[in-house]
Amino acid sequence: MNKTPSASQTARLTVEQFLQEYASHPTYTPPPGTELHAKNWQAEAALRMFLNNLSKEVAEAPAELVVYGGTGQAARTPEDARKIIEVLLELEEDESLLVQSGKPVGRVRTHPEAPRVMIANSNLVPHWATWEHFNDLRKRGLIMYGQMTAGSWIYIGTQGILQGTYETFVACGEKHFNGNLRHKLLVSGGLGGMGGAQPLAATMAGATFLGVDVDPERIKKRLDTRYVHKMTTDYQEAKQWVLEAKEKGEALSVGLVGHIGDVLERLLQDNIIPDILTDQTSAHDPLNGYVADGISLAEARSLRASAPDRYKQRSLKSMARHVGIMLQMQSRGSKVFDYGNNLREFAQQGGEKNAFQIPGFVPEYIRPLFCEGKGPFRWAALSGDPEDIRVTDEALKKLFPENRHMIRWLNEAEEKVAFQGLPCRICWLGMGEREKAGLLFNQLVREGKVKAPIVIGRDHLDCGSVASPYRETEGMKDGTDAVSDWPLLNLMANTGGGATWVSFHHGGGVGIGYSQHAGMVILADGTERAERCLRRVLFNDPALGIFRHADAGYESAQENAEKFGLNL
Repeated sequence: MNKTPSASQTARLTVEQFLQEYASHPTYTPPPGTELHAKNWQAEAALRMFLNNLSKEVAEAPAELVVYGGTGQAARTPEDARKIIEVLLELEEDESLLVQSGKPVGRVRTHPEAPRVMIANSNLVPHWATWEHFNDLRKRGLIMYGQMTAGSWIYIGTQGILQGTYETFVACGEKHFNGNLRHKLLVSGGLGGMGGAQPLAATMAGATFLGVDVDPERIKKRLDTRYVHKMTTDYQEAKQWVLEAKEKGEALSVGLVGHIGDVLERLLQDNIIPDILTDQTSAHDPLNGYVADGISLAEARSLRASAPDRYKQRSLKSMARHVGIMLQMQSRGSKVFDYGNNLREFAQQGGEKNAFQIPGFVPEYIRPLFCEGKGPFRWAALSGDPEDIRVTDEALKKLFPENRHMIRWLNEAEEKVAFQGLPCRICWLGMGEREKAGLLFNQLVREGKVKAPIVIGRDHLDCGSVASPYRETEGMKDGTDAVSDWPLLNLMANTGGGATWVSFHHGGGVGIGYSQHAGMVILADGTERAERCLRRVLFNDPALGIFRHADAGYESAQENAEKFGLNL
């Protein structure tokens, strides 16, 4: 029996009442519980996740509609956000909303198993796909930067990248340190919406962690959400804490306020060479993301507005210096890797000709998982009740009792991860596993074991949904790093399969001109309709990862294609 509520079971608020209660700019809040505000759960799911992206517990700057990544927005303007909400509240099951770079532009006739929302963000014809052209359009209010999950309404706070970061650090430990990161110091820059996952991922993997950010508010947010243990503005104090913890083999994380380039230079002068060194500053955007050295955060913001060209050149030179120090540490034994923010490319533009001697994290550590169709499967409890996540965690452990790595991860996450906004979870699952998990969640909703429907999504950083030559598709075996047919096929397969909303973006993670990627979200509401869609989408989506890597010549992907019956 389907126990999800219908519109007739509740007295719906008027649009104005809903806006006043849940979406009075800049205060956005996803409504919890089982009451249906939209006309169907598909539109309700998109509505709640849109509002969750913009809630103050999740978003970096709700007043600017920025979710994460410096400029990654969920909607273009407050007026556009309001219109998106208004349309979702009235959207029928045979209609779909079209969103163009954060602006709702129309409704089209579809059917109940079609996506309720179709989103395209930041896409430019290749010849014009430059930051200069994008920023000109952005100044005129004609486009927005969607990042990856900001503009596709499935960002779940810092947890969203947590397991991927953990998997990367663990793989690094297995490759270089016999699987043991105790007594190892991991250093990185950037503790924002993405980089903020690093301290918790590092300590979960057993390492001692030092993270550096110029913005104290970002570190405070990680402190408040238990992602980082300690915070200081004093380099000497931070150094003492991490060196003592490393000596004792303690998994301690420290957030230091400062510029990463300056801190790395001081570490080098003090002959402190990190065992592992990476970076997750917002280097993908040299103008509005990365903070140049030698100036304060406030001065950087002022210079960006008054002299953008001069600021960008200063930023590029700062990145070159930053990477130059990383290369010195690499030459002295540090395991250094690029974590997908395009730091190497812009450092090269700034004058560091050897920037690409630093390897990327995907070819170095993650690609074998992609060949299995594995990636960041995530879900949100629309009820707003953390107990629903606990129920799904326990159900997954019973569903996959042989997956000890997953069980260990879920146990750690239950104990250490603080929710931001709606209670959510992320767990890397592969081909076959995702479909089983989705059907299980649909059953939990149908049987009333969770209080409201479950939204299932993933990062755009996934096995078959992105073309990004300096990140996910760097160094492909057959040289097809820049072929973006694959994310387009992913988008079409998930649209045809019946995802609840789909998206296609340009630039997320590494910046304008450097990537294209597709997003997918699907609802488990306990219905037979949802079951049909789940079976299709959660097969198609990871299958694209195996198709893509098998076609590129990876033997393990070819073996998995055979295993799952994916060969033509």
